[in-house]
Amino acid sequence: MATVEDLVERARPLLPPGSRIRHAFICQAAPNFAYFFVNWATGLTMFMIKYRCVAITDDAIVVMDGPSLSGGARPTSILGTMPRHTRLGPVSGRWSEVDLLGERHWVKKRFHGEITAADAEAGFTYAS
Repeated sequence: MATVEDLVERARPLLPPGSRIRHAFICQAAPNFAYFFVNWATGLTMFMIKYRCVAITDDAIVVMDGPSLSGGARPTSILGTMPRHTRLGPVSGRWSEVDLLGERHWVKKRFHGEITAADAEAGFTYAS
């Protein structure tokens, strides 16, 4: 299981020199959340699910593609960037939905803290 530190080190070579990664997380995209249940139960939809690594720098939110066998934890290319002031959350529950590059993604609870911290740095707050 990749840690945030692992994600930062693996994403760094894809980013412009001097970029400082503040937060990182992995997420998954599929046509429907049911794909994740089918994948968990049978593994049959593994190659239909898109795996992403997201690095949040001082200037941008960078969305990277990762191979399915790594679960997105070994990014291979940049899919696109979003402005740093883009709101990602709020997040809650076991899986939370996040919009990245106009596509719906799901983030596991273990990365919710990264999203909340990134939003806080961008000036977004959430009611408790």
